[in-house]
Amino acid sequence: MKNRKHEKFKKIILLAIDLVLLSVSLLFAYYGTIPTVAIDWKIMGWFSMNLVLTIFCFAVLGLYSMVFQTVSIIEALKVAVAIVTVGFANIIYDVAIFHSEVKFTTTLVFLSFAFYFTLITRFHNRVIGLAKKYTKRSDSPKKRVMIVGAGNACNSLLTEMRNSDKLNYLPVCLIDDNVDKIGKNIGGVKIVGTTYDIKKAVGEYKVEEIFITMPSVGRKRLSKIISRCKDSNCPVKILPGIYQLADGQISVSDLRDVDVQDLLGRDQVDVDVEEIIGYIEGKTVLVTGGGGSIGSELCRQIASHKPKQLIILDIYENNAYDIEQELRRKYPTLNLLTLIASIRDKGKMDDVFKKHRPEIVFHAAAHKHVPLMETSPNEAVKNNVFGTYNLAKCADKYCVKTFVQISTDKAVNPTNIMGATKRICEMIIQTIGRHSKNTNFVAVRFGNVLGSNGSVIPLFKKQISEGGPVTVTHRDIIRYFMTIPEAVSLVLQAGSYAKGGQIFVLDMGEPVKIYDLAYNLIKLSGLEPGVDIEIKCTGLRPGEKLFEERLMDEEGMQKTPNGLISIAQPIKLDEDNLWHTLDSLYTAAYDETDDMKHLVKELVPTYKIDERA
Repeated sequence: MKNRKHEKFKKIILLAIDLVLLSVSLLFAYYGTIPTVAIDWKIMGWFSMNLVLTIFCFAVLGLYSMVFQTVSIIEALKVAVAIVTVGFANIIYDVAIFHSEVKFTTTLVFLSFAFYFTLITRFHNRVIGLAKKYTKRSDSPKKRVMIVGAGNACNSLLTEMRNSDKLNYLPVCLIDDNVDKIGKNIGGVKIVGTTYDIKKAVGEYKVEEIFITMPSVGRKRLSKIISRCKDSNCPVKILPGIYQLADGQISVSDLRDVDVQDLLGRDQVDVDVEEIIGYIEGKTVLVTGGGGSIGSELCRQIASHKPKQLIILDIYENNAYDIEQELRRKYPTLNLLTLIASIRDKGKMDDVFKKHRPEIVFHAAAHKHVPLMETSPNEAVKNNVFGTYNLAKCADKYCVKTFVQISTDKAVNPTNIMGATKRICEMIIQTIGRHSKNTNFVAVRFGNVLGSNGSVIPLFKKQISEGGPVTVTHRDIIRYFMTIPEAVSLVLQAGSYAKGGQIFVLDMGEPVKIYDLAYNLIKLSGLEPGVDIEIKCTGLRPGEKLFEERLMDEEGMQKTPNGLISIAQPIKLDEDNLWHTLDSLYTAAYDETDDMKHLVKELVPTYKIDERA
C-alpha cells in the first residue's frame, strides 16, 4: 500500500514537472519567434491544445509508468512518437480549424524544446549514473576483456557491462572477421582486427580475458577461432549455441568456459527425428543402466519422443532417482517407472519382462572402467556377459520388438577384459538374433563420450584446478570422441534401422591426441603448459592401448541412410562352441577362478591379455 502511494506521488510530481517544462517551451517558442503579436484567444487555444494533447500522449504511451533505472531507446522512441503526434495535431489545428497566427517555426521550436526537456526528465538517472561510473575510481581494477564477434550478442554484453555495477569487466577491444567493420565502434569500443589479429591485440590492449560471442557460428569455424585464442595465454569464455539460450536473450552469465567439444571441430550430427519417433512413439521402452551417463541421456531423448511408458532400470538407486526426478519435472505427463534391480538376477529380469512387456530395450548397463575390470575380471564377466545374456533371453521369450546393445570400440581386437566381455556380448546378440522370430537384436559400437562417468576430461579439469600435474598415460595415445547427446541420438537412429544381428558402428570423426587435449585445456584456462601446469606421462595402464579400432579385419562396412552410421558385416560364429564355453565361463566366474582372462580368450581369439594386471 505504501509503495502504491509512493508511485502515485511520483507520477503526480512528474506530471507537474512536465506541465511546467511544456509551458516554458511554449513561452520560449512564442516569444522567440513572434514577440510582437499579442496573446489572444486563438493563441491561448494553441497553448491549451498543446499542453493537454502532449500530456495525454505521454500518458497513453506509458511515460508516467516507467522505471527510471531501466529507461532505454524504447522510451526515447515513445517520446518521439508523442512529439510527432502533437506536431500533426498542430498542422490540423493551424490549417484546417482556426487559421491561427502561430507560425510553423513557432511549433517546431516548441516541439524541439518539449522533446529535449522530456528526455532530460526521463533519462536523468541514466546520465547521472554514467557520470558517476566514469568519474569514480573502482575499489578493484576491472578485468580488461576482448570480445570476439562484433554482432548482436556482443552488443548485448556491452550494454550489460555498461549498465551493471556488479560486473567487474572493462571491454577494451573487439574482434570480427568482417573486414568492413574494422575501425568502427560498438558502444564506444573499437573493432581492432580479425581473428588472425587476436594475439597481437591481446598484447597491445593488455587483455586479461577473452569472450567469444558467436552463438550461431559452426563448430569447425569456432574450433579454429578458439585455437587462435589459446595462443594468447588468456582465459577464454564462450557463449553456448543460440538454440541453448532461452528466448535468445544473452547475458554475461551465459558465458561458460571453453570445453573440449568446442575444439573437436565437428558440426552437430544430424538424425532423422521422424524415423526415431516412428518406432518409439506409443511404445513401452526399457533402458537398463538408465541412471548412467549414456543411459540417462537415452532416457532424456526417449522421453521427448512420446513413449507409451519409459522404464528406467538400474542397480544404483541414487543415479536412477536423479534422472527420474529430472524427467518428472520436465515431462509431467510421462508414464515413467523406475526399477532398482541387477541385470545379473535372472529371475528378476524375467519378472520385469513378464509384468511390463517392454517393446524396445536399450541395454546400457555394464561395468566399463578398464583398469578396475582388469583387477576384477570375474565381475566383468558376471555383469557384462551374463547380464546381457539374461536380458537377451528375456527379450526373445517375451517378444520384444527391438533390442539395442550398447557396445564399444574396445570390443575390437581387445587388450582388456572389459573390451573382451563386450565382444562376447556382441556375439550373444548376433547369435540369439539370428534365430529369434520376434526380436531384432542389434549392437551399436562407439568410442569415448565426452563428460561420461570416468571420462578423462573431468579428471583433467580437476587436476588443472588443483594446480597440476595433469596426467596422461602416453604422449601418443589417441581416442575417438563424441558428446553424449550426439552418441545417444545416433544410437536411437540405429535402432530404427534394426533388422536383426547387426553391429552398427558410429562415425566418431577424427581421432584426437589425449596429450593435445590436456595441453589445450591448460592453455584455455589462461595457463602455460610446462610452466604453470606440468603434463606428466605416467605410462599405459593395464589393458590400455595407444589407439582404438572400429572394425576387425574380417568385418566389412555397409552404409546406412545416415552417413555417420555404418554396419559391420557379421563374422560367422561357431554357435555350439559359444554356448558350451559360456556354460563353463559361468561356472568359473561364480567359482571365482583366477584364470578368467584365459577362459575368455577361448571365446575371443583376438583378445590380447595384458599380463601386467
